[in-house]
Amino acid sequence: MLRFLTRRVLGAIVILVAISAVTYFLFFVLPANPAELACGKNCANPDVVHAIKIRMGLDQPIYAQYWHYMTGIFTGRTMPDGQHCPAPCFGYSFADSQMIWPELKDRYPTTLSLALGGSAAFLIIGVGLGMLSAWQQGKTFDRVASSISLLGNSVQIYFIGPLAIALFVNNLGWLKNGSDPTWTSNPGASLNGLILPCLVMSVIFWSNYSRQTRSLMVEQLSEDHIRTARAKGMGSKYVFYRYALRGAAASIITIFGIDLGSVFGGAIITEATFNLHGLGTLAVESVNKEDLPMEMAVMLFSASAIVIFNIVVDAAYALIDPRIRLA
Repeated sequence: MLRFLTRRVLGAIVILVAISAVTYFLFFVLPANPAELACGKNCANPDVVHAIKIRMGLDQPIYAQYWHYMTGIFTGRTMPDGQHCPAPCFGYSFADSQMIWPELKDRYPTTLSLALGGSAAFLIIGVGLGMLSAWQQGKTFDRVASSISLLGNSVQIYFIGPLAIALFVNNLGWLKNGSDPTWTSNPGASLNGLILPCLVMSVIFWSNYSRQTRSLMVEQLSEDHIRTARAKGMGSKYVFYRYALRGAAASIITIFGIDLGSVFGGAIITEATFNLHGLGTLAVESVNKEDLPMEMAVMLFSASAIVIFNIVVDAAYALIDPRIRLA
């Protein structure tokens, strides 16, 4: 197991280095002169632009710029203008000339809470509904659940979000509107403010997982080892949970690992729908302001989170199916 995780971690490091290199090249080489973007749209003085270029270290070779940027994330760095940026240093924003890390630190709990809460919701609801549908295969519950899953998979967050707010917040008063979490100071209010956004974000995912789980469970129930277990006199519930569910679990975990990127994408749309201030809204604001350092930081932070979650998923996959460790 340790060798398996070591291989996955080393592979993740290679992936993150490749992502950072490609992203840095795209952001700081292909677009317009970053010094002009940092100077502002109304800055037309070539001398000022040149001074900003030197102050930002953009007069150095691209490989030197990239090296200083990456080492600054882990060890901090002294910027060409003499300012010290402590680790993790993602540089300074073009928009307000402030360090980027404090802004990321304020924003990422919202996105991370949405991603984790939404994932827990759609896994519990989707897998649970799919298991019940497989248990009641061909019966009324199975047909109703399949219809609901198809309907849920057809709607979008920006459509059901306002409807959920109007129904559960404004009319019924059962839930509170979404709010940014403050886990250290008020965990109860933070949890209450994320229930509705997480449930809304989970709808399109649990609909898909319900159908996938049902299909996998039905397939497992028709396997030879299931029929053998039943022939030996094992109870239906024991066979269902002990053998069929375990056989389907590996595929469900694999699908979840593939969907991690979509989960973060869903969190971004959910933030906009509920007016939350996470990495998604920060990315949109950075694009509108042409703030390349902030865009780069959000990109790397999100990519790192997805890679780390994939390692966790791989570890869970290996625990369920020991054969994976030898792959």
